[in-house]
Amino acid sequence: MTLARRMWLASVTLAFIVVAAFAALIVAITAQREATAREARSRDVTAASLRLEKLVVDMETGIRGLTLTDDPTFLQPYTDARKALPSQRAALQALVVNDPVQRRRAQEVEERIREYVEFAAPLVALVKETPEIGKDPLVAEEGKRLTDAIQNVFNRFLIAEDALAADAGRDAEKRSNLAVIVGAIGIGASAALIILFGVFLARSIGRPVRAVASGATRLAAGEWSLRLPLQGPGEIGELTQAFNEMAERIEQNHAELEAQNTELRESERMKTELVSIVSHELRTPLASVLGFTALLLKREFDPPIRRHYLGIVDAQARRLAALLEDFLDVQRIEHEGLELATERVDLAVLLDEQAELYAEQSPKHTVEVALEERPLPVRGDPDRLAQVVGNLLSNAIKYSPDGGTVQLAAERSGAGVRVIVRDEGLGIPEDQQERIFTKFFRGDAGATGITGTGLGLAVSREIVEAHGGSIGFDSDPSTGSTFWVELPEEPGEVRANNVKETPR
Repeated sequence: MTLARRMWLASVTLAFIVVAAFAALIVAITAQREATAREARSRDVTAASLRLEKLVVDMETGIRGLTLTDDPTFLQPYTDARKALPSQRAALQALVVNDPVQRRRAQEVEERIREYVEFAAPLVALVKETPEIGKDPLVAEEGKRLTDAIQNVFNRFLIAEDALAADAGRDAEKRSNLAVIVGAIGIGASAALIILFGVFLARSIGRPVRAVASGATRLAAGEWSLRLPLQGPGEIGELTQAFNEMAERIEQNHAELEAQNTELRESERMKTELVSIVSHELRTPLASVLGFTALLLKREFDPPIRRHYLGIVDAQARRLAALLEDFLDVQRIEHEGLELATERVDLAVLLDEQAELYAEQSPKHTVEVALEERPLPVRGDPDRLAQVVGNLLSNAIKYSPDGGTVQLAAERSGAGVRVIVRDEGLGIPEDQQERIFTKFFRGDAGATGITGTGLGLAVSREIVEAHGGSIGFDSDPSTGSTFWVELPEEPGEVRANNVKETPR
């Protein structure tokens, strides 16, 4: 259904329901007005009957005053009531003309009043001439009988009219409540329909258009994966679908550009890091090798001096070889993966060998070996495991420039063997600990003159994880660092994989 057809249908439906609601309200109000008019007429009938009853009482009061006092002045209420009686009787008859039951009762009231008037008029004339007649008990008894009859008729008439008034009041209240209910329902339904119509417009047009506008803003801000839900009638749905197609094409183009930029940035970063490391780490040993080799070629030295110079050349050449080996290890891990030998290795023997080797490198350091038991068999590549232990010992020595004790320990841990290397050196600042296994990251080492490439720990982690183990550390700048390696005990599974570097 198109948007225009939906708008037309919704408008017609709203108009129909609003007209129906107001028509029902008008009918209810008309009925309520009729009920109210009946109630008001009933009140008027009651008031008229009460006024007529008062005139009868006034007539009796005047006659009684005359008979008791023989004074004609006390007859004034009788005289005034007699004059007003015809008009008041006519008014009552006019009010009950449309009610047959009450009209008959009103006629009965008139008959009783006429009987009383026919009795009272001669009595008044006689009392004026002969006052003793008014004092006759028979006269008083007859007057009482007539007035009681009138009173009874009035009581029945008023009771009936009160019942009619009560019925009319209840009907008026019922009709009034009905009018209120109908009005409230009509107003509520109209308001609800108007709100629903507004919601319909907002959902069918406003929301999809806002979603497209917001989506365009987010897409321009770089949220390339954004897709809008298909919603909205006709033309709006086509607009949403066109937006999604455009976003998909933009995302594809951006992904291609981002991949190219990533390759370029990574290549540039690697080149920059390589140049920096070569300039800082390779130049010094290379200069030493070239310098001492030139001296040995140009001059003749005593055997002890010559041997000392050759030892320096050999150490610097080994340092160069170690640096190149680190570069080659990283390249092989990233592109080819690690190729590991799978043989039984006694870590106790391997740790003894590495401790002896690195203890000779620095006279200021003492390497202590603490093994709880022997042997400590694992399955893996002995050369690679020796490389890991050597890297940890070398770092412990390098980052303890003031000397001290380097502790090398091993113990069984769960289903494996845990190797621990602890130093008393500089420690690792807390803000650098998350990046310690990142390639080429050396923290403050360059500023303090400590040599290295920042590859040893990265390569060590790859080797340990390729053996199915884990590596970690605890460090405090005030007490030094403790590195640990956990390897599965033989016959633990060894996996050869190509683990990509992910900073921790």
